Order: sequence, then structure tokens, then C-alpha cells
Amino acid sequence: MKILVMNGPNLNMLGKRDANHYGNFTLADVEAMLQQTASALGVKVSFFQSNHEGALIDEIQVASQQFAGIVFNPGAYTHYSYAIRDAIEACGIPVVEVHISDILQREEFRKISVIQPVCVGQITGLGIGSYTEGFKILVAKIESEAIENG
Repeated sequence: MKILVMNGPNLNMLGKRDANHYGNFTLADVEAMLQQTASALGVKVSFFQSNHEGALIDEIQVASQQFAGIVFNPGAYTHYSYAIRDAIEACGIPVVEVHISDILQREEFRKISVIQPVCVGQITGLGIGSYTEGFKILVAKIESEAIENG
């Protein structure tokens, strides 16, 4: 099983952003932690980050042919990118949306996720742990579907 972990705009700036919302860890820290999680679960993991909406859409489309699922922090695109939403809906593989901060406890515009309705789950507010939880949920979902489909 191969899982793709995607990160959207400004997540490459983790460690430099507001620590109250985003902690003190870096994207490299997230990737190292998820590499360990993947290893413990016996799955492979790849990573992709872009600040560009089209690049994220392109990666979702490619991922549908190469990966069993996606853990995705779309960053600010969460709140308004219907193009990313449509790509997720069309990709045919499960996607779990993750956020470091609790988007429901932040500014009004951040409380809306146009992505969430086409994802199999949403994890928010656990800091770096949102990625781990999202990853575990995704792997369990894929394994469950594999058992159901024989």
C-alpha cells in the first residue's frame, strides 16, 4: 500500500509561522514522523507540497493512478478551492483532510471547508498529531475496504 501526503500553500513555512496556531515543527519534521508511522504500519509513503493550486490538482490526478489514498492539508485552499474539491471527488481514491490548528475555533472564513464533503474524514486541532491520526484513519479505511471487496 502506498499513501501520498500532500501539503498546500505556506505549509513549507512551518516552523516560521505563528507558533500559537502551527506549532514549532517544520514540514521536514512532519515527513519524518509520517515515515516512521508508515513503517510501523507496513505501508509506503510519499510527500508532495506546493503553493500552487494547479500543481496540487495535477498531483491529485496522478495520485489516483499510483496511490491507495491521500492525506491532504490543503491550507487556505480548504476554504474556497472548488477546483481542488472537484479533483478529490473525481480521483477515485480516499482522501483524509488534515489541519494542524482547529479550524472551527479560528476566524469565520476558516470554519468553512469546501473540501470536507468529498473526503472520508477530517482531522483538525491536534497539531502535528493531526497528520498521524489522519494517516492511521486512511490506512484503516483502505484496509477495511479491501476486506469488504475480498
